[in-house]
Amino acid sequence: MGAQTYATDVKAVETLAQWRDELRLQVALGRAQLHDEWEALEPRWRELETKLEAVEKASAESATDLKVAISLLVDEIREGYHRIREAL
Repeated sequence: MGAQTYATDVKAVETLAQWRDELRLQVALGRAQLHDEWEALEPRWRELETKLEAVEKASAESATDLKVAISLLVDEIREGYHRIREAL
């Protein structure tokens, strides 16, 4: 995974953070059934934050593995947030 792809992931994480803030409020005010989906995504969000911190400290080889994991987490969280947005 090159620097370009990682930069794209960083931008995706920034977008997800914004969605998260918006959706947190909407879920709190909105439908109870979305609460379960939200609660399932929150541990994944914390895992993503931990992996991003680890990338900053990692060697080049382990950073590559972490970047792949980050990409997968970004995709999973994006899909979950999309489902919540569609349901609101």
